[in-house]
Amino acid sequence: METRIHNMKLCPGPFGMIASGQKDIELRLYDEKRQKIMVGDTVTFTNTETGEQMSKTVKQIHRFDSFAELYQTLSLLRCGYTAEDVDAAHPSDMEQYYSAEEQKKYGVVGIELCCPGEVADDEI
Repeated sequence: METRIHNMKLCPGPFGMIASGQKDIELRLYDEKRQKIMVGDTVTFTNTETGEQMSKTVKQIHRFDSFAELYQTLSLLRCGYTAEDVDAAHPSDMEQYYSAEEQKKYGVVGIELCCPGEVADDEI
């Protein structure tokens, strides 16, 4: 099976959280670019400030119609929130990245990433 590589930019905070393993689900709009991502593919993240890169294998794709549905279903601590700010988390937080119109048009996705030493389900 052919593994594809997808490139995504990340701000330093989320980049560091993924690098440390604190965050293993990346939230995105489920637009044409993200619809091409499959379990077992590689995502190469680039830090928007330093240009540093890291690659992670996609473990699972969590598809939802809205961030409201995603926020009710997935662990927000795995999506980049911390114990200090998770109680104030709200789906509208994602509107700084994606408009309500875009979310309605495409839906949203939580891209679950393998932790170090872990393999995607289809690699077992």
